[in-house]
Amino acid sequence: MTKTYRISEVATLTGLSIPTLRYYETLGLLKPVRQVNNYRMFTDKELSWINFIKRAKATGMPLAKIKTYAKLREQGHKTIKQRITILEQQEQILHGEQAKIQEHIDFLQNKKQYYAQLTAKYEAQQ
Repeated sequence: MTKTYRISEVATLTGLSIPTLRYYETLGLLKPVRQVNNYRMFTDKELSWINFIKRAKATGMPLAKIKTYAKLREQGHKTIKQRITILEQQEQILHGEQAKIQEHIDFLQNKKQYYAQLTAKYEAQQ
């Protein structure tokens, strides 16, 4: 038997708010099964997908791109290459950001080195 979770449990397990989960459902990112009483029921499969959404968002991927990815995912294995392309595009964006961050780190390290030299020169004069 498949373990199921109510939306409040999913919110606790994923760290996402109930309104966020409902919004993702509105966008078509989540498609929980509805019980007779209209309660949303999620499975471990949905929890795994929610974790993917969270990780994709953490990389800076916009919800619109995640939505495109989700539509491709629903179509099955025939869209794997297209999904890989989306992931590669996001990876390239992150590499660009990584390069910018490295430039900032280099700047700070150079400034610290300059100040260390000044400090050493000042202390040697005393």
